[in-house]
Formats: sequence, structure tokens, C-alpha cells
Amino acid sequence: MGIEYKIQFSVPENYDPTSLLQNMPFPVASKETLEIYNYSIEPDGFYFIDHLVDKQVSSHALRLLIDAALSASVSIRIIEL
Repeated sequence: MGIEYKIQFSVPENYDPTSLLQNMPFPVASKETLEIYNYSIEPDGFYFIDHLVDKQVSSHALRLLIDAALSASVSIRIIEL
């Protein structure tokens, strides 16, 4: 269970997520070995789920995705699913 988001934007054909992937925080809590968050790159933007394990890590990851979307497109839309 968690909070799911869709970050919609016009993904450029030549979009290269390499720098985004390198900057994303580690998605697993080491003590509990629980997944903190997960995401995917989709044709119409990013899908993100916060598993409510570590607020600081998941919010940082979400901000990075939002920044990446804003860098690739003039406007974005964030929808809580």
C-alpha cells in the first residue's frame, strides 16, 4: 500500500534518463529491507509509488522526477492515482 502518482509530460523522442537514474536515491530501507519507493518511465511520463516507508527518501526521489519532467517539457501534470 502507498501513494501512487502519475507525472504526465510530453516525453521527447530522444529522452535519455541516464542522469536521472544515476541521481535517484537507493529505493530500499536497509534495516527493514522494505521498498521505499518505485517508479517507471512510461511513454506519457513517470509513474511513482511512495510505499510510506521513508518520507525523506521518497520525497527526494519524487522531486527528482518532477525536476526531470520540467527539464524535458514546458509543462507537466501531477495526478494522485
